[in-house]
Amino acid sequence: MRGMPEPIDSSSFRSPESQRPSVSLPVESEPGRHDPYAAFRFGDFTLFTAGNLLSITGRLMLAVAVEWEIYALTHSATALGLVGLVIALPVVGLSLPAGHLADRFSRKRIILLSQSFSAISSLALALVSWKHLSIPQMAPLRAANGALTSVAAIFERHHQMFHFDAAAVPLIYLLLFIGASARTFSWAARSSFFPTLVSRDAFANAVTWNNSIFQIGSVVGPAVSGLLIAYVGFSFVYLLDALCSLVFFLLVLPIRGSRQRLDQITASTWESVVAGLRFVFRRKVILATITLDLFAVLLGGATALMPIFADQILHCGPVGLGWMRAMPAIGAFATALVIAHLPPIKHAGKMLLWCVTGFGIATILFGVSRALWLSLGVLFAAGAFDSVSVIIRGSIVQLVTPDEMRGRVSSVNNIFIGTSNEFGAFESGLTAALFGPVISVVAGGIGTILVVGAVALLWPETRKIGALDKTLR
Repeated sequence: MRGMPEPIDSSSFRSPESQRPSVSLPVESEPGRHDPYAAFRFGDFTLFTAGNLLSITGRLMLAVAVEWEIYALTHSATALGLVGLVIALPVVGLSLPAGHLADRFSRKRIILLSQSFSAISSLALALVSWKHLSIPQMAPLRAANGALTSVAAIFERHHQMFHFDAAAVPLIYLLLFIGASARTFSWAARSSFFPTLVSRDAFANAVTWNNSIFQIGSVVGPAVSGLLIAYVGFSFVYLLDALCSLVFFLLVLPIRGSRQRLDQITASTWESVVAGLRFVFRRKVILATITLDLFAVLLGGATALMPIFADQILHCGPVGLGWMRAMPAIGAFATALVIAHLPPIKHAGKMLLWCVTGFGIATILFGVSRALWLSLGVLFAAGAFDSVSVIIRGSIVQLVTPDEMRGRVSSVNNIFIGTSNEFGAFESGLTAALFGPVISVVAGGIGTILVVGAVALLWPETRKIGALDKTLR
C-alpha cells in the first residue's frame, strides 16, 4: 500500500450541495462494518438486477450468434466489422436525445418501452434466420449485397474467399440497427435508473454488483449460445433473447417509482443536451476516465475477431468461440466478487491506470497465442483487469454526477464507451481484413498501453483519485 493520495483540485470533483442526488435512506448496519451485500438490502434494486441479468444474458447470446452467422454466411472479416458499425450508428445518433428523455420523463417507462421494441426485433431476427434459405432475392436486397461486396473488396487483402450472396445478410444488419436503437434508449434510462434505487453509501457496492451481474451474463450468454448454435440453431438463440427482454419487462413493472429528480429547466432540448456535454467536459476526472476507456476498448478489443480465431487459428468451432467470449467475463466476475467483499478501493486512480495497462498486455498475448488453453487464460486475465477499471470508472462518473443530470451524462458516457466497443469491432474487422487478425490484435494491445501513458500525462488528476466512497465529489 502506498501513502495517502496527494491533495487534488476540488473544483474537478465537487458536486454543488443543491445538485446532490435524491436517494433513499442509508443502509442500516453496524457502524464501521463493511456490508458486501448492501445494495441488495433494497428490494427494488434486487428486482432490477434480476431483470438486468436476463437482459444482458440474452443480448450476449444474440451477439455471439449474430457474429457466427454473419461469418458463416460471408466468410468476411469486413462483415464482422460492419456488425459493430451498424450497432454503433444509433448509439452515436440517439444517445444524447435518449439521455435528455431519461432526465425529463420516467426512466422506468422508457425501459419498459425499449424492452418491448428489443423483443420485437429479436423475434424478427429469429424469423429471418429460420427462413433465410427461402427469402426471395428482391432488388433492394441484391443491391444491398452488391454494396457490401464493394466495401469488402476494398479491405479484403488478407482473405479473399468472401461472398455476399445471402438475402438474409442485409436484413440481419437492418434488424441489428433497430435493436441497437431500442437498446440505446434503454441504456440511458437503465444506467441512470439504478443509482436511484439505493442509498449513496451503498452506491459503490451497487456499481460493483451491477458490474458483476453484467459479467455473469457475459459468462452464461456466450457459453450457452455456443452450445445452442452447435446443436439447435441460430433462430432459437434469437427467440431466447426475445424471451429475456420480456421477462425483464415483467420484473421492472412492479418497481415503485424511484425518487427520480426530473429536470424542471425550461431550456430547449438542444440546450439541455449541451448542458450534459458541458458538465462532462468541465469535470476533468470524468473526461479522463471516459477517454481512457474509449481508446483502450477502441484499440484493444479483440472480441469482434474471435470467430476468425476460432475458425482459422485455434480451430475450436462455435463451442470454443462461446468459451472464448465467456472467459473474459469469468475473470471479471471472479474479480468483482473479490472487490465486493473488500472495502472501497483507496487509490482508485493509480489502480485504474495499472489495470488498463494489464488489459493491453493480455490483449497482446491473446494475439500471439496459438494454443486454446493459453488464449483462454489471457482472456480471463483481460476480463479481470477490465472488471476493476469498469467498477472504478462507473463509480466515479455516477458519484460526481447529480441525479437530475445522470441521464444526459450517462448518454455522453454511452457515446464514448458504447461506441468504442462497436467502432472497435469495426476497426478490428477492417485492420484484420488488411493485415490479418494477429497484427490487428497485437497492434491494438500496444496502442492501449500507449493511451494509458498519454492519459497519465495529460490528466495528472487521474493518478490522484482516492477512495470510491461517499467522500468523492
